[in-house]
Amino acid sequence: MIKKIIQIIAVLIIGLSLFSNAYASDSYFIDFKRVLNESKAGADAQKILKKKLETASNKFKKQEGELRKQEQEIISQKKMITNDEFKKKVENLRKKVAELQKKKQDTFNGISKSRNDAKQQLLKAVNPIIKKYMEDNKIKLVLDKAAILLGDKNLEITSQIIEELNKELKSLKIN
Repeated sequence: MIKKIIQIIAVLIIGLSLFSNAYASDSYFIDFKRVLNESKAGADAQKILKKKLETASNKFKKQEGELRKQEQEIISQKKMITNDEFKKKVENLRKKVAELQKKKQDTFNGISKSRNDAKQQLLKAVNPIIKKYMEDNKIKLVLDKAAILLGDKNLEITSQIIEELNKELKSLKIN
């Protein structure tokens, strides 16, 4: 009786381990962040957007510097001009500062939107590649690495997907 129970338990353990191994081999994961940053199209888009951001930042820093100079001039003229003229100049300067802040915010929001659009384009392009890879390799499940706590590195297919993406998508359209 005890021998039969041990045999049944052994068969169950072996069966479960075979089942879990078979299921695990059908599940792979991909690091989408790495795909976005290391694929040719993604890396080129990052460079373009970074350059846009740096150019805009430098332009706004220069304009802010000019406004500070104007502020210093107004302060230095305070004793030489009437109170009404001083108030008009200060109000004019405040309007210029507010306009600059709005332009700065709009520009950075535009760059952020361009970045999100590029990310969506890349994800649209990578989905059929992953689907084809899954069909070709008889994979049932692909997860994002961000959702996985631990996983065998042999189950990561990021490099293969990046390689295929680089073949199919050379660049992204950046607004």
